[in-house]
Amino acid sequence: MRVLVVEDARSLAAVLVEGLRDQGMAVDVAHDGLEAAAKLDLNAYDVVVLDRDLPGIHGDTLCQMITERDDRVMVLMLTAAGSPGDRVSGLTLGADDYLAKPFHFPELVVRIRSLARRQPFARARTLRAAGVELDPLRRTATRDGRRLDLSVKEFALLEALLRAAPAHLSTEDLLEQVWDEHADPFTNTVTVTVGRLRRKLGDPSIITTTPGVGYRIAGPLS
Repeated sequence: MRVLVVEDARSLAAVLVEGLRDQGMAVDVAHDGLEAAAKLDLNAYDVVVLDRDLPGIHGDTLCQMITERDDRVMVLMLTAAGSPGDRVSGLTLGADDYLAKPFHFPELVVRIRSLARRQPFARARTLRAAGVELDPLRRTATRDGRRLDLSVKEFALLEALLRAAPAHLSTEDLLEQVWDEHADPFTNTVTVTVGRLRRKLGDPSIITTTPGVGYRIAGPLS
């Protein structure tokens, strides 16, 4: 899952980014509306966590811009304006959810994941292929009924491959979906993480590599 955090308070933005990355999300950050608009034109996001009172382009205007896009992104307004009237006005602008500051971080995580599942291209709650079952909400994964003990990045990588199956994902695709905009395009982190994931999945291997193309899940889909 890829998330854009738009927050001009840099200390709060840093906390949000760190916390969401710890939850296995690929997170980019923008500190004003202009920067956010530019990143939305460059990258595909599942959810935008949006402050309202932003410099450059106000959060309300940015929210309307997002709702008018063809590649619809889900918007969660995260703002100090928390009265019932503020909430109504934010949802009227096109926000898909609204959370007032101060907030409980686990609730924010649950809301973001819920929004990702509600995207126009509806995603299955449980992903299944080649004997693997992965539940993004419960953060559980099994193979042939055996519980898989996966790191945050291993889980996110497996989720990305399952969502794409039977298509390939290149190293660049995985860096974008599982890591974030600061990932080094020349790093071997994808290769290393795929290797660890293969070992944890066990034999027979279900992640195949096609040189020059990328990785994919090989096996029956369900």
